[in-house]
Amino acid sequence: MIDRIEIFGGALVKAFHLLALFVIGGTVVWSAAAFYFETMQQGHAKLHDILLLFIYLEIGAMVGIYFKTHRLPVRFLIYVAITALTRMLTIDIKDLANEQILTVTGAILVLTLAALTVEFSAARFRSQDADV
Repeated sequence: MIDRIEIFGGALVKAFHLLALFVIGGTVVWSAAAFYFETMQQGHAKLHDILLLFIYLEIGAMVGIYFKTHRLPVRFLIYVAITALTRMLTIDIKDLANEQILTVTGAILVLTLAALTVEFSAARFRSQDADV
């Protein structure tokens, strides 16, 4: 009886997992498409618009990798954070004090070093069953 309940519970978790991935993926595609059409209506794209499309791309890739491997690619979260901070700089640079600009660029440097560390660790300590 307990084995059947565990199997049923596992099936419910997997079903929720798949449904949530489809919802997140669909939302990313929907948001990216809506933003793209809005940008097209403006007649031109600014740098921060392009960076937002890169954020959508990175999130979509992260969902796709997670869907295939059932592993969350931490590097993509770091890339999203770097891109978001870069986008913030391009939008708000006129309104930021010099200390704030240095803080944001320092955060980008720290995130870049974190991405490098994750990449190095993944290459050096990759497990036998690693797909990504």
